[in-house]
Amino acid sequence: MCSFNLLLKLPISSLARRVFLSTVLTDPYFFSNHVPGLSQWNDCSVTRSAWPASPPTRVTRLGGFTETEAAKLEADGEEKAGLNCGWHLGGAEKQPAVEMKGEAGSKLHDEKPKQEGHIWGSMRRTAFILGSGLLLLVAFWNSVTWHLQRFWGASGHFWQAQWERLLSTFEGKEWMLFMMGATQVPSLFFWSFNGLLLVVDTTGKPNFISRYRIQVGKNEPVDPVKLRQSIRTVLFNQFMISLPMMLVLYPIHKLWGDPCRRELPTFHWFLLELAIFTLIEEVMFYYSHRLLHHPTFYKKIHKKHHEWTAPIGVISLYAHPVEHVVSNMLPAIVGPLVMGSHLTSITMWFSLALIITTISHCGYHLPFLPSPEFHDYHHLKFNQCYGVLGVLDHLHGTDTIFKQTKAYERHILLLGFTPLSESIPDTPKKMQ
Repeated sequence: MCSFNLLLKLPISSLARRVFLSTVLTDPYFFSNHVPGLSQWNDCSVTRSAWPASPPTRVTRLGGFTETEAAKLEADGEEKAGLNCGWHLGGAEKQPAVEMKGEAGSKLHDEKPKQEGHIWGSMRRTAFILGSGLLLLVAFWNSVTWHLQRFWGASGHFWQAQWERLLSTFEGKEWMLFMMGATQVPSLFFWSFNGLLLVVDTTGKPNFISRYRIQVGKNEPVDPVKLRQSIRTVLFNQFMISLPMMLVLYPIHKLWGDPCRRELPTFHWFLLELAIFTLIEEVMFYYSHRLLHHPTFYKKIHKKHHEWTAPIGVISLYAHPVEHVVSNMLPAIVGPLVMGSHLTSITMWFSLALIITTISHCGYHLPFLPSPEFHDYHHLKFNQCYGVLGVLDHLHGTDTIFKQTKAYERHILLLGFTPLSESIPDTPKKMQ
């Protein structure tokens, strides 16, 4: 027999005692769920024969009891309520006396896990929504763009002065300044980054970079004959195609807006331009790339680029001249032409585009850099992952096979130093 006399004498409020007692009496698993060390709580019930037959004056329910019944229970304790219960506590066994009558007990027992699961799921969804909203709010107020805006504003006079000095130096020869900013500066970034990668590709060292190789066992080291041929093609595309193409586009660009105008763009305007450039490039690159995979064009044009099934950074510009114009140059050029962008915006955009395409082809999933798994898988399988961002691939279903692979699981921003090929290894091949 379990007595509640001590509980009824505790200096707590009448309402608190009623709620506790009513909870215990209506939840047969209350103690097993809430009291440590209580291994089992058998059915606990109340014999109501001793309660008054007259209806209660108030019908406010407290866990299955009216307020009048709860008050009666408080006054008489277990004598009037006829409470009996049993459980196993620390090896001592008590026998259950009375079972809860009717189907209410079994129904409550069956519905309890469902209710708990529903409540837990709702709590998780609420926490996710609120947490995401808070994270976005914090990121908005403390974002990198906010700090860059402060830097841009504080140093605006300095950059404006440097730009005006350049304009005075190239006065009357603005086309030379345009060509330097649109072709030579981005090429400098391209070859500086690829120079570092080529050291790893040709020597396999340092190991702390080569260990992040995506297609393990390939290009270890890279074929020197094949590499020299690729570098010659890349240099031809840059100096014999890109350079003359930008020279021809300069007067066309001036019709929309002088790229060498005196006033520099604001930081927020550059961010807007960057977003528009990215969207235009995604659309144009995706559809031109898919067109080049048509059998009519693939064999004669695009197959050259796919000679590298395990790509390296420098072959991002290794392509047939037609492909270099249609799929490499035009998607990047159209955005600045449409927006009538300033030369500084063009220089930063072209430099960023070349760095991103190098990362996409580099063959290493390096920490804190964008994932190259998407385009690396395209070089491996040819018929998946045609775009840059993956938005149009998702829309057209050209990434469905990719999403079923381990490469898709690894297609994330690596924020640690353990290679994803180790933390998410490929499924072992079946023995023949």
